[in-house]
Amino acid sequence: MKKIYSIVLLTALLASCAPNEGGGKSVDDVIKSKNLKEITAKKEEVMKEYDEIYKDIAKLEAAISKLDTVKSHPIVTEFMVRPQLFKHYVNIQGDVQTKENIVIYPETSGILRQVLVSEGQKVVKGQTLAIVDDGGLSQQLAQLEVQAALAKTTFERQEKLWNQKIGSEIQYLQAKSNYEAQQKAIEQIKIQLAKNTIKAPISGIIDDVITEQGNVVSPGQSQLIRIINLNNMYAKAEVPENYLSKIKKGTEVIVTLPSIGKEISTKVRQVGHYINPNNRTFTIEVSLPNKDNMIKPNLIANLKINDYTNEKALIIPDNIIQENSRGEKYIFVLKDKNAKSEAQLEKRAIETGENYENFIEVTKGIASNESVVDEGAKSMREGLTVKIK
Repeated sequence: MKKIYSIVLLTALLASCAPNEGGGKSVDDVIKSKNLKEITAKKEEVMKEYDEIYKDIAKLEAAISKLDTVKSHPIVTEFMVRPQLFKHYVNIQGDVQTKENIVIYPETSGILRQVLVSEGQKVVKGQTLAIVDDGGLSQQLAQLEVQAALAKTTFERQEKLWNQKIGSEIQYLQAKSNYEAQQKAIEQIKIQLAKNTIKAPISGIIDDVITEQGNVVSPGQSQLIRIINLNNMYAKAEVPENYLSKIKKGTEVIVTLPSIGKEISTKVRQVGHYINPNNRTFTIEVSLPNKDNMIKPNLIANLKINDYTNEKALIIPDNIIQENSRGEKYIFVLKDKNAKSEAQLEKRAIETGENYENFIEVTKGIASNESVVDEGAKSMREGLTVKIK
């Protein structure tokens, strides 16, 4: 059988390299001409001869199979094609963030008189964290309260006299105005004093006490304390714009956090509406449940985003697919399987869809419950009889 292959292939080689009877050039002569049109035409001519030789080989194989009394068939394995769930994922790297990662600044200048929390401590919203020296505002408040008390008494007496038609209206109005001014002054001092007490804007954990007690602090410049809430964690990633129509709110995502050895099945909670013109991407946010508080901000997160799902896909191993000289994809289907686990090979052109993790979806050319050649597919030819392992 090997001799037959050699003779046929040698004949084809000689035919393609030698000058044609009609005065045509050999392959070597055409290549030396460096004429693209002529070289392309010669290639098409040789490919036609190749296809004819391939058909002849198949006929010879069939004849040998009938005449050979001691049959020795190539051994292959089979893959049964059945409808099954197929998911395709796009892999994107992102990082872990939280909406509640806050650095607290003072609202007034002064000496940081007290720090009432320590790193790692849990706090609740509204809890006092630190106190900045009020610079004498509390004494001013005490004086104003004394003055306000006197103004109140004066106003009440003047009001009583005015109601009895005693005294002038101007005296009554002056007492009222003075009392109201004292009240407003007290309110302003209290508002100012409240700014000296630093309170937690959110519930969370004290991650860092940045400024120690006794330092002078200033509004908008001195960082005092960082609070982090680890209950609202999420992964953020930038996704190429060509996936915009496939990734939506609620899309399935598998997040891997290699630093802590965690894998989390979750969903997209937000899809950005802005395309970054610098890298043509949009952002997504993926919720991360964090019951044990092991997930921290800025961890690296690997996202597998499900951009395609087929509930009844016909899939095959992608390494069994071959291509002919025209770039057409084909596989070998096992036909007429007998009791001896022998079958005939049928070469079948196919069309494919998405592929993921060594499997590819076949969209045309194969039916459910058909068997295809798995191991050994690369050395097969149409019409061969094979033994299924």
